[in-house]
Amino acid sequence: MSDGKMNAIAPMLTPQGRLLLHPDEESPAIPENLSSRLEAAFARGHGHGLLQLGAGEVTTELPPVFGYWREFGARYVTAICTLPDLPDLEDWRILAVPRLPVLELESIAAAAPPMTGAEYLTSDVLQGLWDALDAAFRVEVAESKASVQDFLKEKNPAWNLVGRVHFNLAENRRDDAAPFAFLATYTTRLSAGAKAQHLPLARALGEYAGSANKQRLLSLLLPVQRAAEQCAWLKTIVDTGEIYHPLRWTPAEAFQLLSDLPRLEACGVIVRVPGGWRANRPPRPRVTAAVGGAKPAGIGQDALLDFRMEVTLDGEDGPLTDTEVAQLLSGSTGLHLIRGRWVEVDRDKLGDMLDRFRKIQSAALDNGLSFAEAARLLAGADGDGAATAGEAAEWSRITAGPWLARTLEGLRRPEALAAIDPGSELKAVLRPYQQTGLRWLHLLSSLGLGACLADDMGLGKTMQVLALLLVLRRSSKQGKDGAARRSSLLVAPASVLANWQAEIEHFAPGLKTLVAHPSAMPARELKEIGADALANVDVVLTTYGTLLRLPGLLKIPFQLAIVDEAQAIKNPGARQTRAAKQIDAKARIALTGTPVENRLGDLWSIFDFINPGLLGSAKEFGRFTKRLATRERNPYGPLRELLRPYILRRLKTDKTVISDLPDKTEVKAYCHLTRKQAALYQEAVDELERELDRKDEGIQRRGLILAFLMRFKQICNHPSQWLGDGDWSESGSGKLSRLRDIAEVAAARQEKMLVFTQFRETTNPLASFLGTVFGRSGLILHGETPVKQRRAMVERFQQDDDSPFFVISLKAGGFGLNLTAASHVVHFDRWWNPAVENQATDRAFRIGQTKNVLVHKFLCRGTIEEKIDALLDSKKQLSQDLLEGGGELQITEMKDDELLKLVALDLHAAAGEDRD
Repeated sequence: MSDGKMNAIAPMLTPQGRLLLHPDEESPAIPENLSSRLEAAFARGHGHGLLQLGAGEVTTELPPVFGYWREFGARYVTAICTLPDLPDLEDWRILAVPRLPVLELESIAAAAPPMTGAEYLTSDVLQGLWDALDAAFRVEVAESKASVQDFLKEKNPAWNLVGRVHFNLAENRRDDAAPFAFLATYTTRLSAGAKAQHLPLARALGEYAGSANKQRLLSLLLPVQRAAEQCAWLKTIVDTGEIYHPLRWTPAEAFQLLSDLPRLEACGVIVRVPGGWRANRPPRPRVTAAVGGAKPAGIGQDALLDFRMEVTLDGEDGPLTDTEVAQLLSGSTGLHLIRGRWVEVDRDKLGDMLDRFRKIQSAALDNGLSFAEAARLLAGADGDGAATAGEAAEWSRITAGPWLARTLEGLRRPEALAAIDPGSELKAVLRPYQQTGLRWLHLLSSLGLGACLADDMGLGKTMQVLALLLVLRRSSKQGKDGAARRSSLLVAPASVLANWQAEIEHFAPGLKTLVAHPSAMPARELKEIGADALANVDVVLTTYGTLLRLPGLLKIPFQLAIVDEAQAIKNPGARQTRAAKQIDAKARIALTGTPVENRLGDLWSIFDFINPGLLGSAKEFGRFTKRLATRERNPYGPLRELLRPYILRRLKTDKTVISDLPDKTEVKAYCHLTRKQAALYQEAVDELERELDRKDEGIQRRGLILAFLMRFKQICNHPSQWLGDGDWSESGSGKLSRLRDIAEVAAARQEKMLVFTQFRETTNPLASFLGTVFGRSGLILHGETPVKQRRAMVERFQQDDDSPFFVISLKAGGFGLNLTAASHVVHFDRWWNPAVENQATDRAFRIGQTKNVLVHKFLCRGTIEEKIDALLDSKKQLSQDLLEGGGELQITEMKDDELLKLVALDLHAAAGEDRD
């Protein structure tokens, strides 16, 4: 019984494949006494935690995520229980528990419910957890100093290990009055052929005769006694002693056993049925239907598909006739002989399925079936039917017709689609997985369906979208779609807008863009943007904040609506989410590097943008997922099946998908300047120009320039670093906004991050800011950190899952540290010396690193940071370390006009909004 106190905790799978418990306010709370048991078990290791769930909590009411892991743990305990020689096993150390087949492990992984770390769940990870379970089991049995049987009984009396009683049902075609036979047997040992040896249950009375064996006999019969308490027919044959003799049974008596099969098995009785029956059941008539046989009229969610139904019988070539169906429905529920075979019929359920399918078919004939309705039907996620999806699957089956099957196959296996060439206008060669992503995006957009490209950060989502835009641009020029040319709209946070501009300029300069943002055009022109103004524009770039202020954009018909950093629309009640969902577009694409499948609410909001109606309303989706949670087997299978065609997610760690990805990927993270930063920067430029006029050549001039270079760097980092006012608010710096974008993705993926800065005074504010993003504190290392503490800090970062980031001053941490636990390296400000930066990066990218490392180099656009970076790139072939050995001193030797040109502010490129 609960003591009334509840704790909100949930399992979390780490990137290393460890299963942990963590506080999670969004998860259903569990009783404190239950959480205490689980926390104590998991504290010993995830194998002990899984053993507690699988062996000790088999009768406990649990939330779906805990239920999923309990089922996995129970599989291990069941594997022990079904070892044929277990009752006679004296030495538990020779216990040999077989591993699960790979296909079964993959099936278990595919059925995982939403949870933190679900994206890391693979058959290999499950195998590791299975091995951890096995190790924990052996440790705990040794500690208990008891037999395996007594140990599991102590965990939960429901585990019955002594002997195995079998109820055997067979057909007897020679007896028309009683066409079935029943016999109870038991297994006592293995035969020479390593098969379970079955003996009539009556033999047990003799084998276990005598007071010495009385306990073994009682243990053997205990499952039968438990089952008899729940099944009246069984109690009768036990009380009369008929259980020990072969029995002639009528179809009604045989059906009674089949109806109680779950109760019998739950009590520990094994039921064996005729060999031709699948999954211990006789064949059933099923209402079957095919949807989407022919190519539909229209595209997108409004495409209208056909629907055809019939009643079939497993193993029969043709459908049942109307006469045969009527015959089944006119009889009683039970076993019926039809076409020479015994079949199981539940008249009410079969009738309900017929009525339901006939209504769908009638509606499809009148108005057609929408793509969303067809997708829900195929996934078993349609309307109230989802409440009994498992039950409905026993009496009905819906399959995709030829056209829909080909389409879904292309969406689920895009690597098999024909290659698409974006042409020479794409100034890059797509990697194989990026070409796959392009095919998938092109197929969905051509069908008018939405897509969620959820590749890991650093895998080139931007490149795949640019390639798609080039393909669509070429198609529209050639008139392939037969419709008027439309622009596409891309919405992104203000912090990444500069990145999109830079990527387009570099990789797809032929795309004509319009930046609908105050930094790029006057407010009056912004408000006047209409469809006519976009006649020659391929893509409109804007921000979420601007979208709110320009309702006119929502009235323009676009080809594609693309939202970057789609976690920005995960809150369905937010104004920017509501605005994004009003965009008029033929197809929609959401881009995100965070796993979308871990939070049901986030999942619904993103899908309500890309494919409105597929998941119903928020309330309908909530009811649907609650019903799913009550399903015993594979509860979230229908939801995953429904969403699978529309989500493409590749991980950096998956070498089978991405075999050619370099271990270190460097990306430039362009940042805007806030208004305050821009004003301070321009003020510094003006002051430098005045001071240069007053200074003579020599050391005094060099000192002046060095001081101003430092000032420019400080302003680009944050106004407070230059002003010394201690504010350090996120709204004051474009770099902090960009850092949040990257850190949020890393936090969602449970990846660790190194952040380098050359300024000691920046380390604490950065650590405080990152602590709010990760929800946990990190580590700080700078020149004043005692040497004795450094080793302990490194060990903590390397081994402790609760240390998600490390902020390091470049000089203090640029060498001598092994920090291979990090997957991300951020250079918050640039040293302007590639050798020094590479040395810092190599704290993570070094021998012992098993993960891909993503290096983010922050640059403020329109400032000296961007210009020196361009200079470094242009001179790379001449000198890998252009500025090595005193790059800033080289800058001091520039002529005044060259220097002022280098530091001048390009306001058009640099400007951004304080908050979007």
